Order: sequence, then structure tokens, then C-alpha cells
Amino acid sequence: MTNRPTTRRHALRTLAGAGAATLAAPHIAGAQANGTTWKIQTSWPGGAGLQIFKDWCATIVEKTGGELAFQPFGANDVVGDFQLYDAVKNGVLDAVNPFTIYAQGIIPAATFLTSIPLGLRQPSEFDTFYYGLGGLEIARELYAAQGMHFVGPVHHDANIIHSKVPIRSIDDFAGRKMRLPGGMVAEVFTEIGAETTVLPGSEIFPALEKGTIDVADYVGPAVNYALGFSQVTNYIVMGPPGFMSLYQPVDIMDITVGQASWDALSPQMKKFVEMETHVYSDMHYAAIQKADQEAWAKFEADGTEVTRLSQDDVDLMTEVAVPIWFKYANRDKNAARVFKIQLDYMMSGSLGYVTPDQVEGLELDL
Repeated sequence: MTNRPTTRRHALRTLAGAGAATLAAPHIAGAQANGTTWKIQTSWPGGAGLQIFKDWCATIVEKTGGELAFQPFGANDVVGDFQLYDAVKNGVLDAVNPFTIYAQGIIPAATFLTSIPLGLRQPSEFDTFYYGLGGLEIARELYAAQGMHFVGPVHHDANIIHSKVPIRSIDDFAGRKMRLPGGMVAEVFTEIGAETTVLPGSEIFPALEKGTIDVADYVGPAVNYALGFSQVTNYIVMGPPGFMSLYQPVDIMDITVGQASWDALSPQMKKFVEMETHVYSDMHYAAIQKADQEAWAKFEADGTEVTRLSQDDVDLMTEVAVPIWFKYANRDKNAARVFKIQLDYMMSGSLGYVTPDQVEGLELDL
């Protein structure tokens, strides 16, 4: 069976159907006449993600009575994904909605501003980190040093694993040729015996089809179904019930604004944008989860079997992951600051993900 949609862009467009709607021209014109219009670009190139983003942007002008409007752009519409931060610094864009991990090239601590393998495991835990434990203040400090204002996180989804063979424990990864995004994630799976390789999303389907790889991670169920993964794999590997993904359980985006654009807002409008980022995060996450629920039924109809790793597997992989966390955190003092907050939280009575025995002999360079 052939698979035509082999790119993430095509898959995302497929999810929402052809032609995502843009902001109505009268809204933009009215806002420009009465107030400020921000050009804001997302990392979503199409589909459900882009439509959710544009729908949210379209509400801003009415909510502010024309004082502020958001003119939305999809991925690469104004600049490429890896030029987003330069664009907001230079005023080409006023704001961006990127995957937070993209900032790690200029802010190494951004590695820990989104999920790490076996780290914080639920969106609510990241909300606690950001809004309760000081993560937001540190993020804003680090972004300010780069001429940007970090407004807040936006929740997306977990990433999942597709396999041509059944994987029912971490022992079954041994010797498997596995596509992963590299970095910390690849190191964890290499430690448990997988032969890891890095491939762009557009190459995953043909690599699975040809048998070049046996196993592949990618994004969530809705996107992966549109990519045709059920045609070339028979299994989806999950964590235990309630733990969707061991290696990237929470994939965070954010709203980041150029400092000049942020400073031009009134204190009241700054507070409004902060609160609207909460609204967008809730809408975005729920809509993506809705699309995932529809995708699960399609995978089942195609005969895909969901296998789940055990809590014992989680404990073993955590032991593998802990020293790798420390290794990455100690590459940058700000990364160590951010990670220390998360580590203390994971070791607390609230979560208990990490035990004193697991960190014995490991130190953070603070």
C-alpha cells in the first residue's frame, strides 16, 4: 500500500482539511485603525495546530475593542522556524509561537523548559513548575537577556513510538534500529540497547516501509495517523496507563514577544496577553487531544495493537535517564538552575519520581 503524505506539513494540513482560515480583513483593518496589530508566527505549518492558532488570534481584536490585534502566520510564512528568534529581536515579527526546544541554540537552559526523558510527566506538573515554582521568572530572565519576553508556555501533546515488532518491555528495544530526535532522548535509548538514528519526519515512513528502521518515535496519534504509520507498523508502544510517553510526555510550545513590542503595551494590556496565553494553552491542548481520540479509533480499525511498558520499565529507564539529566544540566549554569527546581519537585512527596539513591554521587554545577 502506498503512502502519499510523507511530510509532517502534509499530515497537519490533512487533519484540518484544505485551507485554514485566516483572520477576517475587517478585523485587521479595524484594529490597525484603532490600535496595535502584532504579526505573530507559529511553528505549525498547517492542519489542526494552525487552525487552532488562527482561531485564537481572531478573538483578540474583539476582546480588546480594537486596541490590540494578532495577525497570524503559519510556519515559514514570514521566516523559517530557526529564524523566529532573530525575527522578533529585529522587529520583523512582534511575537512567535514556537516549540520551546527551538530556543536551546541561544538559551541552553531551554532544554529543560520542555519535557526531558522520564522527567515531569503531566501538563499540570509543568504548570506547577512554571507558575508555582519559579520557572516562569527564570525563563523571562533568560529570554530578556536575548531581547525577548517569554509570556508563557502552551501545551501541545506527547510523542509516541511506532514499531514493526511487539515491544512489551524495555528489553525488547535491544538491537532494534530506532529513529529518535537525537540528544538526551537518543542517549537514553542507546543505553538500553537500541541502535538509534536521526531522521527528519519526511523520511520516517519510507524507512519503516523498507525496513531500514524497525521502530520510530514521532509526534502524537493524530499527526502520525495522517502520516500513514498504521500502514507500515503494527504496534504503538506506550508507557503504563496514565503515562502516555516515557521520553517526551509533554511537548511544550510558548508565546514569546520581542522586547520592544512588549514594552509598547500598557500594563493592563500586558496582563491581558498573559491571561490569553493561558486561554490559548487550554484550547490548544484540548483540541489536539480531541483529534488524538479520533485517531485512536482509526488505528484500532487498521489493526494496530497498543502495547504498554510496565512500572518496572519506568523505574529502570529512570535510573538510566538520571545521570544523563545531570550531564546536560551541567553544560550550562542556567540549565542547572532550571533543572534543580524540577529535580526537587520530582523528588518531593508530591511526585516521588526520583529517589535519593538514584542521585547519589551526582552533583549539579550551580
